[in-house]
Amino acid sequence: MDTKDSNGNLLQNGDSVHLVKDLKVKGSSTVLKRGVKIKNIKLTDDPAEIDCKIEGTAIVLKTEFVKKA
Repeated sequence: MDTKDSNGNLLQNGDSVHLVKDLKVKGSSTVLKRGVKIKNIKLTDDPAEIDCKIEGTAIVLKTEFVKKA
């Protein structure tokens, strides 16, 4: 299974990515702003999702909302 970002680039464990869109976090009033750099991502069993930490909070993001840094 290949995990690809919104531009079709292959993602690997430990890569850094940028958000391409403002995202509201479910269950919180937090909004992740476009352009935020996320370091050290982890791939999941689902090729459409990645695990990451943003501001100390573990979050699962859809790969359609990120691009490789």
